[in-house]
Amino acid sequence: MSALLLTNARVVLETKTLPSGYVLIRDGRIEAAGEGMPPASAASLPAVDCGDGTLCPGFIDLHVHGGGDSDFMDGTPEAVVAAARAHLRHGTTTIAPTSLTCPDSELFDFFDCYREAQRVTENMPRLAGIHLEGPYFSPAQAGAQPPHLLVNPVPENYREILRRGEGLIIRWSSAPELPGALALGDELHERGIIASIGHSDATYEEVKAAVAHGYTHVTHLYSGMSTIVRRRGMRVLGVVECAYLFDELDVEIIADGIHLPPELLRLIVKTMDAGRLSLITDAMRGAGMPEGPSVLGSRKNGQRVIIKDGIANMPDFSGFAGSVATTDRLVRTMVQKAGLPIEEACRMMCLNPARLLHRESELGSIAPGKLADLVLMDESLHAERVFVGGREIAMA
Repeated sequence: MSALLLTNARVVLETKTLPSGYVLIRDGRIEAAGEGMPPASAASLPAVDCGDGTLCPGFIDLHVHGGGDSDFMDGTPEAVVAAARAHLRHGTTTIAPTSLTCPDSELFDFFDCYREAQRVTENMPRLAGIHLEGPYFSPAQAGAQPPHLLVNPVPENYREILRRGEGLIIRWSSAPELPGALALGDELHERGIIASIGHSDATYEEVKAAVAHGYTHVTHLYSGMSTIVRRRGMRVLGVVECAYLFDELDVEIIADGIHLPPELLRLIVKTMDAGRLSLITDAMRGAGMPEGPSVLGSRKNGQRVIIKDGIANMPDFSGFAGSVATTDRLVRTMVQKAGLPIEEACRMMCLNPARLLHRESELGSIAPGKLADLVLMDESLHAERVFVGGREIAMA
């Protein structure tokens, strides 16, 4: 029976933070968490003094393309492992590798590489499943998605993708206004896969129809989506406004402080139910790397980008091309720039994503019985030590 005691920490619980507490781990799960001195029965256990650091639940990233100079679309299992490990070192203990619009053959290679990567367990985050981003997007909202590969959803295509990715796909981001997209939403809903509105030019009426056809999520709010416009003098709502309006929709935000400036982050958390919000990095291979030239997507077919001032940019600097954020940076931004208490930022980084995965009973918060996935952060809220299932991972 393995056991570990973490002491002298600011322990972040679901609704409050213990100023000086402990967490007792046994057999990979949290046995107890409390304030002050641990129980006398734990006195002989191996212990880690957290040095007044902040102990958070392991972070869950549901939208991420790569990191550490690797992309999940690079076409090798080693790239999947390398990108996952790069984010693990910043506190991401559960990760959903995300595709980019690409030829089907490249997507199927990704599925095979993901399956191989699932066999690797040492110094790895938990692989939650695959998030498909594309190819069913609006050309008007393509962003950095390759426009020449965008298509409308047809059953022969998406059912073959679902067949090849059976058991792996947990979410699919699409533009619901495209012909065939509502039928796709119905299919995903029946299969228990999250249907998400992304890179969409939809109007209010089209989003309303999407909600009726199984769409339950909004991909990176404000990025790659329509907003209010005037048509013949009348104001027509877009996806942005619908994200606030429809309580049926969960929403994710790239909380790097650049995609969405701090004042916009403050507006979002002021006006939207916090239980509907999740933080995501949308990170590309440049996360954790020096600034300079890089590639969004696979090295073979990806988009050339330039990393400058903490973000990936299109080569002509006409727009962003993904983030280089890490999950600890998201938490740091929400606390230090958006003004949230640490427990609320962690709810958006941990518990809300766990709920979307239907795994809130075992992930997402520090509570007895849950898996001992933990992040120890220093006084400036950078990840300092990371534990998966009670085992500390190598940070080097």
